[in-house]
Amino acid sequence: MTTKTSASDRPLRADAERNREKILTAAASVFAARGLNVVFDDIAAAADVGVATVYRRFPDKDSLVWALFENAVDEIAELARRANDMANSWEGFVWFLEQALGRLCVNKGLREVIMGAPYAEERMTAAKTRIVPAMMALIERAQADGYLRADVVEADIPVLEMMISSLGGGANEVAPDLWRRYLRIMLDGLMNERPAPSVLPSCPSETVVLEAIRASRCGSPDRVVEP
Repeated sequence: MTTKTSASDRPLRADAERNREKILTAAASVFAARGLNVVFDDIAAAADVGVATVYRRFPDKDSLVWALFENAVDEIAELARRANDMANSWEGFVWFLEQALGRLCVNKGLREVIMGAPYAEERMTAAKTRIVPAMMALIERAQADGYLRADVVEADIPVLEMMISSLGGGANEVAPDLWRRYLRIMLDGLMNERPAPSVLPSCPSETVVLEAIRASRCGSPDRVVEP
């Protein structure tokens, strides 16, 4: 008895695999910069392939979005594992937050998925099973070592990340490192003890900060040049 192999189960030819990777790379850049409200023509142009080639690899936009989301989840889970390998638990915890936020702040599409794309709930639940265990290990190590306050729980971290990345995303055009200042303030509040408040990254002008806040609510900012 023979078993038929469907077309979707067969390995891709080398040229088809190259096209798929080109599409994924281009789509990652387009979605990061412009969010989920793009069409396959935009992605095909960025990948320098025909739109029919995009449809052959990904039958609809959702399938492409989720392929990229799965890649992002794998990357964040790996960051958490690497942070757990660091000798100092607090430094590992801080490094993980910096790395995760650095990605969220520049990736509008990823933020839109995480913050409530209507079809995201089931995927987010599955993603948590891959990220949460390593993140909890980070939290518990830092608490056991006396660095992180004992009342911090797993649910606090995504809330803090989204608060900061929302501002960071809005500030990308005018003050791309503004989020680092507020992460440092937040980290001071998470520590059990510290000899003195952390030295904060410099703050841009009030005009730039207000523009970043406006952009975080309304979308892309009109560019403001810091005097």
